[in-house]
Amino acid sequence: MAHIRKGTPEDINALHALICELAEFERALPEVTNTPEQLLKDGFGENPLYGFYVAELEARVVGIALYYYRYSTWKGKVLYLEDIYIQPAHRGQGIGEAFIKVLETHAQTEQCARLQLQVLDWNEPAVRFYEKMGMSIDKEWWNVYKTI
Repeated sequence: MAHIRKGTPEDINALHALICELAEFERALPEVTNTPEQLLKDGFGENPLYGFYVAELEARVVGIALYYYRYSTWKGKVLYLEDIYIQPAHRGQGIGEAFIKVLETHAQTEQCARLQLQVLDWNEPAVRFYEKMGMSIDKEWWNVYKTI
């Protein structure tokens, strides 16, 4: 079983590599403009914007779970799971479940009202996984954004 631990500055290159693998899986690799340098600054600078956990097997990072805090006007503080990614060769070994459990504990410790995330509608294995983990999927809301 993989060891789940908080990410450190030493994990930034592995984090970036897995972000790129995830983007390739989601058919959006050209959209990745973030760099290891920016990840280091944003995650470990004076005011960190995100945190992350890694899944490690034999001293090698094989999965990531990147989160940050949001604020819901209705619910209050929310732990938002931006991305969870496990290399295909290591899926089905309980790493995803371990990530969700550690994130739930983290959210409880930080007094968050909920753990929230998004999933692509075509990623049926992920949808099934989140449902199996007891998560609700709200298909009513649409994503709205403007690139700046």
